[in-house]
Amino acid sequence: MEEPGFWDNAEASQMKMKELKGLKDDMETYQSLVSQMEDMETMIEMGYEEQDPDLIPEIQEMLDAFEEEFETIRTKTLLSGEYDGENAIIKLNAGAGGTEACDWCGMLYRMYTRWAEKKGFSIEELDYLDGDEAGVKSVTFQVNGDNAYGLLKSEKGVHRLVRISPFNAAGKRQTSFVSCDVMPDIEQDIDIEVKDEDIRIDTYRSSGAGGQHVNKTSSAIRITHFPTGIVVTCQNERSQFQNKDKAMQMLKAKLFLLKQEEEEQKLSGIRGEVTDIAWGHQIRSYVLQPYTMVKDLRTNYETGNVDAVLDGGIDQFINAYLKWLALSKKPAQEN
Repeated sequence: MEEPGFWDNAEASQMKMKELKGLKDDMETYQSLVSQMEDMETMIEMGYEEQDPDLIPEIQEMLDAFEEEFETIRTKTLLSGEYDGENAIIKLNAGAGGTEACDWCGMLYRMYTRWAEKKGFSIEELDYLDGDEAGVKSVTFQVNGDNAYGLLKSEKGVHRLVRISPFNAAGKRQTSFVSCDVMPDIEQDIDIEVKDEDIRIDTYRSSGAGGQHVNKTSSAIRITHFPTGIVVTCQNERSQFQNKDKAMQMLKAKLFLLKQEEEEQKLSGIRGEVTDIAWGHQIRSYVLQPYTMVKDLRTNYETGNVDAVLDGGIDQFINAYLKWLALSKKPAQEN
């Protein structure tokens, strides 16, 4: 038998190793930046000495790479939240807009999937519901990677799309909405009491890809928490018991965040949850017609390169949000 506290010690050791790896990676990034800076200085000196303007594009390319890597390590300094280093669980729900909103939900799912791939993160689908005609009605998925929650917490809220809908025969512009809820994947047992009489647990058949058990057994789980109205679902695991454990973990994480919100009296500061997936509640607008622009309504950061954003290029929005969040918290910390 293992000695008392064996698993606790093992978990603590694993966390220490993860922290050490993070520090090692940061040091390697710093050394890489120093090396890049020295290389740029050498190239600039060569350009002056040889009066060679052809070196300018090469130096600019080196500078762009330097700035990108510098921004990555600078962003890490803004990730100081208790659970910023954890994996992230994201739930997308199609809102106002019908089939167009379901298609928009699928586009956002692809955007986050592409972003995760570029970061070297993995995606684990927890729940998936197809749209009636196209796209996705709702999807819950987990993004696994260092600081996934700290980075993706910027995405909480309602995302608004304006475009000429391919589902509109008249070719008119249409506005649709999708809500995005983000929470950390808190693996350790959270000290949150969930009473049996406060929840309803429903089982149903899985609807997505997942192996031989899918659509044959009612292994998917939906837990409804009556006092808060929170609903969590999981159909990814191979057994009903595993799905129930994962769903309960998600419920406790959401209740924990809700408790923090109440304590800090910042209802939208942690989860960014909203009640209506429609006008007046969006955090970011994506306009494809009559012009192209993506604008974050909290930070005012915007770009005209919509295609790059929808292909996973959201790092600038994440960085702008983390800066904005750090500045918005500063006065409260000083008082």
